[in-house]
Amino acid sequence: MDFVKNMREKARAMQKKLVLAEGTEPRTIKAARVLVDEKLASQVSLVGRDADVRAAAAKEGVNLDGITVVDPAASPLLDAYAAEYFNLCHKKEEAKIKKGLEIKNPMSLEKARGEITAQLRWGAMMVHRGDADAMVAGAENATADVLRAGIAVVGTVSKTASSCFVVQTTDPSWGVGGALIFSDCAVIPEPTEEQLADIAVSAAQSCREFLGAEPAVALLSFSTKGSASHDAVTKVQKAVEILKGRNPDFVFDGELQADAALAPSVTDKKAPGSPVRGRVNTLVFPNLGAGNIGYKLVQRLGKAQAFGPFLQGFSKPISDLSRGASVDDIVVTAAVTLGRAH
Repeated sequence: MDFVKNMREKARAMQKKLVLAEGTEPRTIKAARVLVDEKLASQVSLVGRDADVRAAAAKEGVNLDGITVVDPAASPLLDAYAAEYFNLCHKKEEAKIKKGLEIKNPMSLEKARGEITAQLRWGAMMVHRGDADAMVAGAENATADVLRAGIAVVGTVSKTASSCFVVQTTDPSWGVGGALIFSDCAVIPEPTEEQLADIAVSAAQSCREFLGAEPAVALLSFSTKGSASHDAVTKVQKAVEILKGRNPDFVFDGELQADAALAPSVTDKKAPGSPVRGRVNTLVFPNLGAGNIGYKLVQRLGKAQAFGPFLQGFSKPISDLSRGASVDDIVVTAAVTLGRAH
């Protein structure tokens, strides 16, 4: 399976609208040019003050023909975006008040008008309102900032925003043609059992969107079916029970050690009768330490490719970048994110 090629072809066929929220960032501007030239989107927008975007593009020698520059402060949509942002914030404040929480700095329409012109929030609002189908950011903003904008404006379909990597191994017998979903490897350091169940659901959806396959999910631990006793094991066991109670439309099992999840001969010894035997394509790690270490070990020692992190659990597609991302990294992330749009 060639994950990147498949997602580029999918994006090119779908022809969705992309917003790159960091419109003055040099690598992002170069990536926008590639995306337009390769026809991976029907529209590519760069968010930023018009003069600043054009000056940055000129400095990098990038022609902006075919690329839309969106200047929030000068946009005719400013009033509409501010009103929508105010409404979103006001609803959240009302929910907090009902829970007995105090709102120290309540949102006002004037305040909303000022905040919505921030590039990340503006890009997220473009996606929320359908003026763009997907957003990519993070080349110059921290993951936490991208997440905050996404949660505040785009919203989530899950209580838990998380992430996944697509790990492409050299052995086609693993996962889907050698590719597997690893989750969560970038967002939640110590998920609760409820959050683990949420992550499993989101990762299963990522498997469908990225790998084009029905998910077979393993919730990992250092224990298999009670072989060890520890609070960390109990957390995964409880997550499995929560997942069973939700009756999801995919197969899963846990708690499983990695070998019991991936090697049928080991599964037969440690977890006989497991519904995911020989089928696992989605791995859910018990915490961020395990997930981050796990994907990097496979990447380096197994000479695998790791693509991501891709955010999951949001109402519409948004993706975060490493601040060390290359132009090609941004293009690939954009193509993958566009491929998730509906």
